[in-house]
Amino acid sequence: MLIPPAYAQTAGGAAQGGGLAGFISLAPLLLVFVVFYFLMIRPQQSRMKSLQSAIAAVKKGDSVVTAGGLVGRVTKVEEGFVEVEIAPNTRVRVVKATLAEVTPLGGKPAND
Repeated sequence: MLIPPAYAQTAGGAAQGGGLAGFISLAPLLLVFVVFYFLMIRPQQSRMKSLQSAIAAVKKGDSVVTAGGLVGRVTKVEEGFVEVEIAPNTRVRVVKATLAEVTPLGGKPAND
């Protein structure tokens, strides 16, 4: 035998009696998950809720930015699509789900 029986018995006994010690060793991992939830997941969920409500309430005249980077003003709203004017006499149909930002009507132009 390479390992004396006394050492084998001590190692086995220490592994079984780790009730509080096992919890203390998992506490930092649980703390990381709690901090991650409050700093990352929860704010993202609230941001998504506000974006979804803004997309549902989009109306004619609102300024929008699409996920593809198109910036324009809404000219027509349908069930799942909006028509966006990106330049004078240039209109495109965009799926509502691809809107990344909605600025309500009444926003003041920056340099006009």
